[in-house]
Amino acid sequence: MPSTPIATSFEDWLALSQLYADYASAVDSGNWDIWPEFFTDDCIYRLQPRENHERGFPLATLSFSSKSMLKDRVYGIKETLFHDPYYQHHIVGMPVLREATEGRWRYEANYAVFHTKLSDATTVFYLGRSLDLVVRTPAGLKFAPRECIYDSEMIPNSIIYTI
Repeated sequence: MPSTPIATSFEDWLALSQLYADYASAVDSGNWDIWPEFFTDDCIYRLQPRENHERGFPLATLSFSSKSMLKDRVYGIKETLFHDPYYQHHIVGMPVLREATEGRWRYEANYAVFHTKLSDATTVFYLGRSLDLVVRTPAGLKFAPRECIYDSEMIPNSIIYTI
C-alpha cells in the first residue's frame, strides 16, 4: 500500500539524493577521513542485526554515539586494524521518505554491500536497510542517527569497514 505523499521541495529531494550517493561513494573509495563529515557532532551510528532491532534488543555489532567516535573508528581502520585487503561496493535503493518537517527528514533505504578480496570472487557481504534522520545544518545535510540493519545474523567476515 503506497504511503501518503509527504511534501518536500525538489531542491531538498535532490540534495538528499546526492547525500546518499556521496556517502556510498565515500565509503567505497576508502577515503575514510571524509566519512565522519556526513554526520552531526552528536550523531548515532549503529550496525545491528535485524533480529535484535525488531525485538528491541540493544546489542549492536558496531555502535557509536558521536562524530568523535567515528573519527576514532577511522583511526582504527587506517592505523591499527590488520586484515586482508578487500574492496566493498554499495548499491543503495531509492530512499523512501517516511516523515518530513522543517529541516528534518526520516528516510529508509535498502542496501546491498558487495565484498571483493583481491584473489577471490565477489560476494554479497550485507543486505539490509538504513533508518536515517537527516538534518539541515550550517555545513549542509547530515545524518543524525543512522542505523544500518542487516538481514543475516551471521556476517561472513569481521567488520572492518563501515556500511
